[in-house]
Amino acid sequence: MSLRPTSSRRGGRDRDGAWGWLFVSPMVLVLGSFLVLPILMALWVSLLHWDGQSNPFSGQADFVGLDNYRTLFTQDGLDRTLFATALRNNAYYVLLTVPLQTGLALGLALIVNQRMLRGRGPLRTIFFFPSVTSSIAVATVFLFLFQGSGAVNALLSWIGIKGPNWFADPRGVLSLILGGLGVVDPEHPTGLLAEHSVMGLSWFEWLSGPSIAMCTIILLAVWTTSGTFMLIFLAALQDIPRELEETAALEGVNRRQLLRYVTLPALRPVLFLVLTLGLISTWQVFDQVYVMGQGAPGNTTLTPAFLSYSAGFDNADFGQGSAIAFVLLALILVLTGFQRWALRERGVRTGRKR
Repeated sequence: MSLRPTSSRRGGRDRDGAWGWLFVSPMVLVLGSFLVLPILMALWVSLLHWDGQSNPFSGQADFVGLDNYRTLFTQDGLDRTLFATALRNNAYYVLLTVPLQTGLALGLALIVNQRMLRGRGPLRTIFFFPSVTSSIAVATVFLFLFQGSGAVNALLSWIGIKGPNWFADPRGVLSLILGGLGVVDPEHPTGLLAEHSVMGLSWFEWLSGPSIAMCTIILLAVWTTSGTFMLIFLAALQDIPRELEETAALEGVNRRQLLRYVTLPALRPVLFLVLTLGLISTWQVFDQVYVMGQGAPGNTTLTPAFLSYSAGFDNADFGQGSAIAFVLLALILVLTGFQRWALRERGVRTGRKR
């Protein structure tokens, strides 16, 4: 007698599942046609030597296997050097942009979330406005602002500082600082930093820091993205129960302790979301680089995304361009997984007393 209700419930679940698949099937077909299939096609192209002028599935393109990947990692030459340079530039871009935009966004969210603050609505609009402005338009404006005779250098001259020619200065910031302290000679490095290399770049080139031109792009990225992340943090802050803050106030907790022990733990999932979105977008930076230099000066603003585009559309080597894209995809997945592990909830271990 107990088998009939169980069978009917199981049949009902099967029917619900069938109807569910029926309703989502249009979107599954769309995603499969315009997302999954192009990814698989690009993976196949990364194993070819293809100039984009023929059908990659017709046999007219040369199958080279993993040669495109070997060229990027193991074979000495210009391709590996450019790829290593792009990784170095983008790594500094990520290391500076993600913490700065996250910290600024959180700070702005805490400011505009204060209940006693007047004009919260206009302030939120002002802080968010750069995020809805075209990145190409903002990059063009930055080109004018940071010229050698632009507004930024004019403002610096008022306080007695001679500004650099921002977009034409390939010198690394860390190398300039170490050179100013007398630790190394940026023009003629010696010792271990110059004698050893990784992927065609010396240790000094890896550790010289972002160029002045790249720092300008970092400023642009932080200014244009902080508003979006501010709204995400603001929504999360308004979702924190007021009872927690009231209880902390009764316990005599000050603002700093409230931020550390109440607010930030409650924001952990949102913090992971913001860091993940920032990590993905910064490793995929393209439009600012395309407008503001295309790798110049001296390839110090070159990034893997732009290098992939240049390999395919400028050099007609779509195989290598696809290989760079998949290396970038693998790098993003690994870093996202590490970030998820680092920000995971850690349970408190308790042991039984005997």
